[in-house]
Amino acid sequence: MKKWILSTALLLLAAAGTGWYLMSTQAEAMTEQEVKEAVEKSAEEAEEKLQTYEEEGKNPFGNEKRQNELTDSDYQSYIHSMSHQKVKADKKWGFTTIHPERIDWLLEGLDQTTLTHKQTYEEILTKWHAGDFSTADEDHNRIWTLQNGNVGKATGLLSPQEEAQLMQKRKN
Repeated sequence: MKKWILSTALLLLAAAGTGWYLMSTQAEAMTEQEVKEAVEKSAEEAEEKLQTYEEEGKNPFGNEKRQNELTDSDYQSYIHSMSHQKVKADKKWGFTTIHPERIDWLLEGLDQTTLTHKQTYEEILTKWHAGDFSTADEDHNRIWTLQNGNVGKATGLLSPQEEAQLMQKRKN
């Protein structure tokens, strides 16, 4: 009788484990699809917003400032707010969706104005232009340090799922 109870318990435990595994892998597949849909929706929304800005004669960040008017403070603000899409931090002030048009616009502007930290901005934006966000947390913290940040230091990168959830909450 004890063997039968032990065998049944082990069988139930194995079945439960198998069921949990199957459910978790299915949930992961659903999450991947949700991530893809969130990214696509976010890209569409950013595209619409950029088109509106262009029609209104504004820059890709929704401001009237032209590239030759950009300051170190502007570059820091723009890069910092875009980095929030990719990084973990206890506090985040400002958010702007990363978009190739915004990155290109900032890169092009580097040659149109005199900046103290031009090399820093160029290094970050060149990586991002190539689609490399693997050090976005370090990039965030470089800018955050230039801004004398004391709260909200990036502590790592968001997973694709975390980024998708963030993008669903924030729109711009």
